Amino acid sequence: MSDTMFSTKEVAAYLGINEKQVYALIKAGRIPGTRVTGKWVFPKKLIDEWIEENARSGLKQARERSRAVEGALLASGSNDPVLDFLLTGMRQSHPDFYFFCANTGSTDGLKALGAGHTDVAWTHLLDPETGRYNTPFIPKYLPGAKTVLVHLFRREIGIVAASGNPKGIKGFDDLPGGGIHFVNRQAGSGTRLLLDCELAKRRIPSMSIKGYDREVYTHVEVGLSILSGEADAGIATVAVSRLMGLHFIPVTREDFDMAVGQSTYFHKGIQALMEILRSPGFRERFEKLGGYGFEDSGKILYSTL
Repeated sequence: MSDTMFSTKEVAAYLGINEKQVYALIKAGRIPGTRVTGKWVFPKKLIDEWIEENARSGLKQARERSRAVEGALLASGSNDPVLDFLLTGMRQSHPDFYFFCANTGSTDGLKALGAGHTDVAWTHLLDPETGRYNTPFIPKYLPGAKTVLVHLFRREIGIVAASGNPKGIKGFDDLPGGGIHFVNRQAGSGTRLLLDCELAKRRIPSMSIKGYDREVYTHVEVGLSILSGEADAGIATVAVSRLMGLHFIPVTREDFDMAVGQSTYFHKGIQALMEILRSPGFRERFEKLGGYGFEDSGKILYSTL
């Protein structure tokens, strides 16, 4: 695969669709490409911009649909199994409130919040310069906006591998060389940023890792890729490793936070969510799972109130 140009076959693989669907997009004039010596080629930069634009458009439409449901909020950004259980618990306790979620990755979640395309952004972005999570990115992606950043939980994240660790993976230094098939998270996700920071520390070229360019959008997809034998390793939360019976090599504990606009912070749905998160029953359930911390849940980390 070229670093700058895709063939129809390569762009189909990149988008996760059938090659015939690529030709249908070409015919409809919906994908950026050009003919060179009779063959279609697609600049990767333009394809990435096209994907981002379509994601923004999809979020905008999703927000408009969520407005049709009274008491509904649209959330985008990162994901975590605990978050899924949290939202389920809220629906059980507060059936009048709805959260519609889009797994866009932390960076795009904050960008969407800044653009007014979402109500809530879930985020766990590490700033390599300060070693802090999320707060340095609020002024960057939401300049001048009245924003509140609320801490949700801490979680352990690491390299996950098949049960028994048949490849003998001990850390990032074992990933390059081609002997291990890796599954990556999408660009802009907090997990991808963490990986790139760890590789930079060790001066490991990303392209030396087989599968670095193979992207999925959730931690669960990482786990399923390993369970199915499609990959040997990836980065995911401890919850995924334990729920799926995967080997886990700890890397760090990170802050998983929620960014909202000032007016949204006082929305009854947000306050109901925080009520569930603070409840002893919910916390005990996941503290038993291990790898999660709720000691600072609900704490405001950044505010322009």
